[in-house]
Amino acid sequence: MTDHRYLKVARVLRKEIADGVYPIGSQLPTEHELCERFTVSRYTVREALRRLREDNLVVSRPRAGTVVIPRTATNCYAHDVVSIDDLVAFAAGSTFEIDANTMITIDDDTAARTGLPTGSGWLTVRGNRRTESQAAPICRTEYYINRTFAGVGRLLQRHSGPIFPLIEDMFGVSVVEVRQHIRAVIITEELAEKLAVDPGAAALQMQRTYTTSEGEIAQVTVNTHAGDDYRYSMTLHRVTGPSGP
Repeated sequence: MTDHRYLKVARVLRKEIADGVYPIGSQLPTEHELCERFTVSRYTVREALRRLREDNLVVSRPRAGTVVIPRTATNCYAHDVVSIDDLVAFAAGSTFEIDANTMITIDDDTAARTGLPTGSGWLTVRGNRRTESQAAPICRTEYYINRTFAGVGRLLQRHSGPIFPLIEDMFGVSVVEVRQHIRAVIITEELAEKLAVDPGAAALQMQRTYTTSEGEIAQVTVNTHAGDDYRYSMTLHRVTGPSGP
């Protein structure tokens, strides 16, 4: 049976990096200390640290241990995605400033943007994501959280990272699929004020639906990025099988 304990260790450490427990430039605990903390083998710890390195959250240096590093700053916000874990890294590289956290009933307009059923109740969390390198927000973010998991809302004022790992940890579920849709939109007056851009400008809107192993929608996220400030890239790998005769 495959040992997935390293994923849990990596998830906890990612959250602590995002929350500032381990700020940029600080060292993570030693492998021995992490083994004792999580009651796991050194192999499990090393695999967890490997995942953090792949997410560009840390580097391992001889005699310096594992150090938290900043995300690379550019004039636009580049988003590389090859796995669900990359979505964690995206959120860990920014801060989330919440300005609304409330239960709502989905109306027709919201249903069209999210794919959620009209009349259903969802916890809605809205705010801006920012990075240290940019004065203006990098995007306007809307979370729609299944009311079954609405208890996560009381943790969010002290949390700037991704929400779905909190749902997984609090309720013992696993997000196994994220379905993503990207579309071009025009900035409304309300969005223009939030994003500090002119109304009528072009924007990219990314809608993601997070589904658990039980087939339940845990969360829908809508990120709206001003068109000039965002670049999306995806890495594709060819899947090769054994050669035939």
